[in-house]
Amino acid sequence: MHTVQHAGALAALALSCLACVRPAAAGPADYVVTPIVDEGERELDFKAGTRQLRDGGRESAGSLGLGYGANRWWFTEVYAKWHQEPGQPRAFDAWEWENKFQLTPTGKYPLDVGLLLEIERPKDRGEGYEVVWGPLLQTEWGLWQGNLNLRIEKHIRAVEAAKAELGYQWQVKYRWTPALEAGVQGLGSVGPWNDWAAAKAQSHTAGPALFGRVKAGLHQAFQYNAGLLFGLNPASPRHTLRLQAEFEF
Repeated sequence: MHTVQHAGALAALALSCLACVRPAAAGPADYVVTPIVDEGERELDFKAGTRQLRDGGRESAGSLGLGYGANRWWFTEVYAKWHQEPGQPRAFDAWEWENKFQLTPTGKYPLDVGLLLEIERPKDRGEGYEVVWGPLLQTEWGLWQGNLNLRIEKHIRAVEAAKAELGYQWQVKYRWTPALEAGVQGLGSVGPWNDWAAAKAQSHTAGPALFGRVKAGLHQAFQYNAGLLFGLNPASPRHTLRLQAEFEF
């Protein structure tokens, strides 16, 4: 019964958000952000991903970041990002400033709610600034945990004007042991908010994922998550392999 109530609450809040936001596309190294903030936590964060496109080409991306839990509701992190287009050498791509705000006390309500705000400055100044924002939702039932995020992506001060796009992230995992948890993840985008792309032109990927956290000393730990996502329609990459590894201290 509690599982149904939690799932229903998650779906209802997600639908209410869809009604008032603008449609963001998933990159090879994108990951599912959670709303929980740990005050005083510092972390080194490495992310990498590679995907095979429908035409056989391969696109890769990655980042290295340094983050800090400034207080009990705000986590901030700065990333250096690289990108590799099919047939091109790997190169520096952008600086990104990510901010996560926890809006509800952990576990007090059926949903833990947060807000994400990312500001990216691409190397190509013609792209202007990329701004991503949206709600972060998490719920638990027993040993299961579910997440759903909506991401609104908009380029501002760019040479070419572009509409805001809506992307999403979701995952469900079974918390078997702290060092090894298993589940599924999904990432995708639907296109401009006021004129969604046709279903076959949208991007949707999903697949199995592994998670874990291993203590490395007093107030220190390694945390990881990895996923193998498969394209669910013709506009999606054939498959994406992504990894995130963090050292918390």
